[in-house]
Amino acid sequence: MSQAWRCTGLRWGDGGPLLEWEGGRRSGLERGKRVAFAVVAGGARICGGARGHACPVRAEVPGRGTGGRCEECARLDRAHSVAADTLADDPRPYRVYLAWFGPGLIKVGITGARRGPARLLEQGAVAWTWLGQGPLMAARRVEELLRAALRVPDRIPYADKRTARSALPPQDERAAELAHTHARAVALDGWPETLKRAPFRAVDHAEVFGLDGLPRAEGVVSELVARGAVSGRLLAVAGPDLHLATVRGVLVLDTRLMTGWELTAAGGDEVTVPVREWADSGDTGVQDGLF
Repeated sequence: MSQAWRCTGLRWGDGGPLLEWEGGRRSGLERGKRVAFAVVAGGARICGGARGHACPVRAEVPGRGTGGRCEECARLDRAHSVAADTLADDPRPYRVYLAWFGPGLIKVGITGARRGPARLLEQGAVAWTWLGQGPLMAARRVEELLRAALRVPDRIPYADKRTARSALPPQDERAAELAHTHARAVALDGWPETLKRAPFRAVDHAEVFGLDGLPRAEGVVSELVARGAVSGRLLAVAGPDLHLATVRGVLVLDTRLMTGWELTAAGGDEVTVPVREWADSGDTGVQDGLF
């Protein structure tokens, strides 16, 4: 029997996307690579814990949830996030950014300055630019200012992100839409004095993700199940999503559904997990957490 490994999620490193496993093992995700795994028979999906710590009771969690945490660990994780408003005295610098996912799909967000662009890769931003840098609460005020004055949201549904990837306008059009929103944002009154505005500089991730010429997905994996298998050729990796060419057409697999499962290598070409047809996917999930 092949060795089984419990998945802890996808991470974007300097060398690109990596799947991580309990015990520290990592698997590179190069485009064109065959991705094939099966869920261990009789296995259960175990809570991924919170803030880098294992779940103390190793609670079993549902297969459909992208959070992959039990109620208590999810509560602890939220309590220590920027969105919880519990870090008002955090002395570290933060950055405000604009992220572009498709025409009309621009959001504002915050990330720790020390993390650089990692957050933009993690959420699948096709293009982005910094808006400013300063203390956390000043960054929060600018985020709220853009939501109120420009109707720029702080969240974009994942279904909208995925749909936009297969029909992207040219890079110069992506940058132009970002530049227009950036100019409107930095011209607003009400910016806190402690947040320094950043000049416009568009960064594009289409090549990094593999989105050029990416065909529209035909389905979305809705969950993993015991004995279920997934096999396909990797076309693109955007944020947490793998776009796979499979015997059932191009499918999107959100790697957050893999966390907590014990997986083993699969030898066949089958896809035997639940899949939603793209048109009926009903996928309205949004990003969770800011870090």
